[in-house]
Amino acid sequence: MTETMTTHPSAAAQHRNQNGTTIDITDLTCTFISKRRRTTALTGVSLSVQAGEFVTIVGPSGCGKSTLLKIVAGLVPPSSGDVRLLGKPVTGPQREIGFAFQRAALLEWRGVRANILLQAEMRKMDKRKAAERADHLIELTGLTGFETALPHELSGGMQQRVALCRALLHEPPVLLMDEPFGALDALTREHMNVELHRIWRETGTTVVLVTHSIAEAVYLGQRVVLMTPRPGRIERVYDVDLPAVRDYGDTMSSSTFEELAREIRVLLGASGHHG
Repeated sequence: MTETMTTHPSAAAQHRNQNGTTIDITDLTCTFISKRRRTTALTGVSLSVQAGEFVTIVGPSGCGKSTLLKIVAGLVPPSSGDVRLLGKPVTGPQREIGFAFQRAALLEWRGVRANILLQAEMRKMDKRKAAERADHLIELTGLTGFETALPHELSGGMQQRVALCRALLHEPPVLLMDEPFGALDALTREHMNVELHRIWRETGTTVVLVTHSIAEAVYLGQRVVLMTPRPGRIERVYDVDLPAVRDYGDTMSSSTFEELAREIRVLLGASGHHG
């Protein structure tokens, strides 16, 4: 796909042009209690994400990164604190968001287009509009020609593109991503990072991505949120001073990228845990 490809402004792109906070998290704590133990996953977490922003979250395993996303999505209730999405309190599962998980979780008996349109069936979207949107996303993600291909006929990277299309089908103003490329090989992961960054620029969706990869966090994010070991707190939030359009090779070799990645790596190492 080329950088000169034109797209129609999406609902998310229009949302990006509006000022305001899309996600607002205040003094969030989450404790899981079972018969055998009490585990505090998150404590005192506060974070605001602006419309159209790309925020990445990095930290050691078990620090509550995924739990934080699930709370924003309304899939896990917090123990205390306040979470607002698009100005409204999060009190249950949120229909406005898209959610991309580590596994593509495609239906093996459905082709690419049919897997994407599963979202439309579940949401009872207008069939014509959903079909047009699916075709647009297939073109945007370079899946043209594979519309009827079954999941086992696709590479891991292509399967993740299908999952991304499915998550974006209803034009959500917010896309939450939980380590979506963690199972991919290094080269495919690099390609997916480039694709995701381009898609974010073209759709205007607000993105919050959880990752264990420092390089991925810095390359993709406008801000990088660094979390502590469990119970997860926000250790630091970094502004990423890199161009809006990021060539992968130039970005990775830039002094700005190297210095920020090194600083984050040192802090993670100092905590005694590596993400």
